Amino acid sequence: MSKQSVLSSSVAGSWYPADAAALNAIWENALAALPPAPETPPPDVLVLPHAGYAYSAPVAAAALQRIRAAHFDRIVILAPCHCATFRDQLAAPEAGAVATPYGEIAIDGAGLEKLGRRFPLIRSDRLHRAEHAAQMIYPMLQFALKGKFRILPLIVSGFTSAGEKRAAGALRELLGPGTLLAVSSDFTHYGADFNFEPFTSGQREHTAALDRGAFEQMRPGNAPGFHAYLSRTGATICGEAPLALMLETLPPETRLEMLSYATSSDPDGDFSRFVAYMAIAGRANWPEPGGLFTRAEQIRLLELARRSITARLDRNPAAESSVAAAMERCPERLFQPMGCFVTLTIDGRLRGCIGEIDARRPLCEAVAGRAVDAAFHDPRFRPLSADELERTVIEISALTPSRPVSSPDEIEIGRHGMTIEKNGCFAVFLPQVAPEQGWDLDTTLSQLSLKAGLSAGAWKSGARFTVFEAQVFSEADYRD
Repeated sequence: MSKQSVLSSSVAGSWYPADAAALNAIWENALAALPPAPETPPPDVLVLPHAGYAYSAPVAAAALQRIRAAHFDRIVILAPCHCATFRDQLAAPEAGAVATPYGEIAIDGAGLEKLGRRFPLIRSDRLHRAEHAAQMIYPMLQFALKGKFRILPLIVSGFTSAGEKRAAGALRELLGPGTLLAVSSDFTHYGADFNFEPFTSGQREHTAALDRGAFEQMRPGNAPGFHAYLSRTGATICGEAPLALMLETLPPETRLEMLSYATSSDPDGDFSRFVAYMAIAGRANWPEPGGLFTRAEQIRLLELARRSITARLDRNPAAESSVAAAMERCPERLFQPMGCFVTLTIDGRLRGCIGEIDARRPLCEAVAGRAVDAAFHDPRFRPLSADELERTVIEISALTPSRPVSSPDEIEIGRHGMTIEKNGCFAVFLPQVAPEQGWDLDTTLSQLSLKAGLSAGAWKSGARFTVFEAQVFSEADYRD
């Protein structure tokens, strides 16, 4: 795959105009029909319709108005899949950019690599070319936002309950200040060809009430309640999977606001067949990962880890001076005591992992020491060679203080690292282990027990657990 390849639009000229000026006219007219937006910070969570702009633009404009001229570095887009079926996977393009009549948008390749290390990822231009639900969102964002931004477009088909939680945990690592989460979904599809005709009269009013009920499940971030509501009512909301993934991903205190609602038949009044559209906005107070380290601080620690391994291989004064210089360049915050693990991989396969959970020494010292230990003293592997170091990717997990939990039910997959202790046996898993393996909580605890030298079911009684969180960053995150 060439990083320069561009995925062109397959819906320009049909679902929306192929001319930028005509697109501008649609959005300017739709915005002009709206009352002024409240003077509040722009939302960083949006739900947008994906029907043809002739039908959905007035509703979408209510959301675009709230982010008009806002700046986001990256936009994560979740869209449903109308053309294929897959479970417990996310689908991203192979291309390095997408194109619309407004021009090209770069795809966040580093973000996709990071996501792919946490959750199964399909790379398919064919799938994205066939799916309008993602493509319809791109020109909306280009019109509304100022400055350049990258996109991370993901098509979602369906999940098991455990898979949905794992996907949410992986997405949370990509979301934070400067990132917009945009979800593509139409709401109830009414009519014989949608196999949904429960009302003999008042179809529009009953359907609107049905969609409001779905939104009431969404408002507090209730993913299980949203799934249950759709199952109970049969509401044909095509974006159920991405909407539920959004709800599972959002921090608990996030509250969503319905901005606009309409149907495709509102202009002509024929409600024998129609599709409903809803615009939703929210502002997420994304929890910062443990440590709160900036990109520059992460790069500094990764540089220190690599220099420390190189110095041990070279064993000369110049190499040792290089480590000392890297340590001196560390900002003061990297000298705070903190636990950490250093993980080495080659071609995606583990090559060493050593760490310390307790905050016994400054983080920069712990990273330098544990990098050397992972390279040369992990008993599972032979010492790293100079040739292997060229191909090695270094990952650092900076740990929050561990705390005991009274029950394993308090452990959250994708968020918590964990330890088990029983009968003098001990083992630890980092937060990323379970999502990378696709394990649910029971499987994770069984594997943790086996790692400690216990039976698979030993965790069910008499075991003590602690949990911690981690800010995880890798050299692979900074290849660009």
